[in-house]
Amino acid sequence: MKIFQHEQRSLFGEILDWMLTPLLLLWPVSLVLTWLVAQGIAGKPFDRALEFNANALAQLITVNKSHAQFVLPLPARELLRADDSDNVYYQVMGPRGEYLSGDKDLPQPPDDERVVAGEVRIRDDEYHGTGVKVAYTWVKLEIPDSKPALVQVAETMDKRSVLATEIVKGVMLPQFVILPLAVLLVWLALVQAIKPLSHLEERIRARSPDDLSPLDVDAVPMEVAPLVSSVNDLLLRLKDSISTQKRFLADAAHQLKTPLAGLRMQADLAQREGANAEDLKQSLRQIGRSSIRATHTVNQLLALARAESSGTVMLHQSCDLARLTMDVIRDCVPRAMEKHIDVGYEGAQPDTDGVTLQGNATLLKEMVRNLVDNAINYTPSSAEKPAVITARVLSDPFSRVLVVQVEDSGLGIPAAERELIFQPFYRVLGTEADGSGLGLPIVLEIARQHNASVTVDDNRPGQTPPGTCFTVRFSNRSVPD
Repeated sequence: MKIFQHEQRSLFGEILDWMLTPLLLLWPVSLVLTWLVAQGIAGKPFDRALEFNANALAQLITVNKSHAQFVLPLPARELLRADDSDNVYYQVMGPRGEYLSGDKDLPQPPDDERVVAGEVRIRDDEYHGTGVKVAYTWVKLEIPDSKPALVQVAETMDKRSVLATEIVKGVMLPQFVILPLAVLLVWLALVQAIKPLSHLEERIRARSPDDLSPLDVDAVPMEVAPLVSSVNDLLLRLKDSISTQKRFLADAAHQLKTPLAGLRMQADLAQREGANAEDLKQSLRQIGRSSIRATHTVNQLLALARAESSGTVMLHQSCDLARLTMDVIRDCVPRAMEKHIDVGYEGAQPDTDGVTLQGNATLLKEMVRNLVDNAINYTPSSAEKPAVITARVLSDPFSRVLVVQVEDSGLGIPAAERELIFQPFYRVLGTEADGSGLGLPIVLEIARQHNASVTVDDNRPGQTPPGTCFTVRFSNRSVPD
């Protein structure tokens, strides 16, 4: 049971979320901004009315015998007080701070405010616990050594709130219809935009299992084209892999068919009537050789499959290539002696600097073994003129390059065939050695997994026979510091 199990994400739902979430978040922000703007718009005409009233009252102040007087006609008083929504207050103070008319307890302007005669100002204030908007101005009178008189007109802000609310309603109410419509249109647009992916899915599902042809890149949107190109590349590599496997299986079946046919033929010969003891022994010897050949072929096939499949799970450890090579030579000595071949090792010694690399010891040993077995199989030798096979490990501690060589004194490999010998089941023409043609492909695959290169050259250029020298060069990426 998985404790932390994530549900599979929906591309459609994720795009819809990224499109609708900002829209839904911006809507309340838009509401707040609209309310603030509406407050400013609604207040402007009423502020102008207050300024007009303040100027009108200021003109009613007169001077009589060095004393300020204020007389408000009754019609003007009634007009000033006439308002169904808001309460209107006014106050007139003389140049000596004396009260002349209006609401005596109306709040005064701030004490630290600079007095400028003839300028009308607007401020927010509070009167009897209610917020009011106040327009005030100072009036310069023809009275010696006197300060300007003060005229104030205040008004509650109910009308302003009502007008601001109406503006907000006029702007926001249509959005309650537009917003769901916008969500619906976005959803329909996404459904339409994602249809090419559904069509691509249908085309892929409708394909037969053996149809690995590339998908049409031009039939999909530009954003999906890189994905389709990657799928096409995967299909091409899969097609090549399947073709290689089919060819490999066909070649393997062909290689196994020969020894199996020989086994069957020798078994039939052993069972024929009139066969004597010597014929029976000869048939058994042929059966033994055919079974050995079949077993060797099967082992080589398994080794190649193991080498090809271990690329992603290969266990890397520090390997002493000199020690591995000496172990292989030691194991191959009995077989080499049967063919009168002088096999030996020279070069760097185990546990010295530069002979270790990071890799898989089993595969590296298999690589060296195949090189040595290949040299033993294809190097002619006799008791009168024994062949020589030498395995060598060379190390350059400065460039951190490690080289393993296997050279022989055989007939050599023509230059035209040096690339073909690394193909599975390929064997050089004119050789009578018994082999499966899989040893060198195994060497190449193991070297590739260890970032190494394999080259083939003449062992003794210009001489006859020239011999063969296989060189495996490990780059400094495999050799540790």
